[in-house]
Amino acid sequence: MSESDCLFCKIVAGEVPTDKVLENESALAFRDIDPAAPTHVLVIPKRHVASANELTPDDAAELAGMFQLIQGVAQQEGVAGGYRVVTNVGGPAGQSVLHLHFHVLGGRSLSWPPG
Repeated sequence: MSESDCLFCKIVAGEVPTDKVLENESALAFRDIDPAAPTHVLVIPKRHVASANELTPDDAAELAGMFQLIQGVAQQEGVAGGYRVVTNVGGPAGQSVLHLHFHVLGGRSLSWPPG
C-alpha cells in the first residue's frame, strides 16, 4: 500500500475528516469510529510507518512524542488513572490499517487477556 492510498495518511493531510482529540509535532490523536470502550482514541505518527515492525532506533524521538501525546489523551479524557495502550502488527493480530497506530482504551474495567 502506498502512502497515497493510506487512510491514516489522508487523515493527517486533512483529506478525510475525523474527530481530532489532540495533536503534537509528531503525532495525531482522534476518536475511533468503532469504539471498543467509552474512551477509544487512536494515536498515529504523522509520518507513514506501516507497523511497529518498521521502527528503528532512529525513530526514538518520534515514538517518544507519540507516547507524550498518549499521556495527554489519557489526561484530557479523564482516564489517566487506568487505561490500556495497544498496537497490532499484521492482519493476523488485527491490524486493519497498515499505518502504525496505538489504541488508547479506557473508561471501563478492561479484562485480561484481551483477545
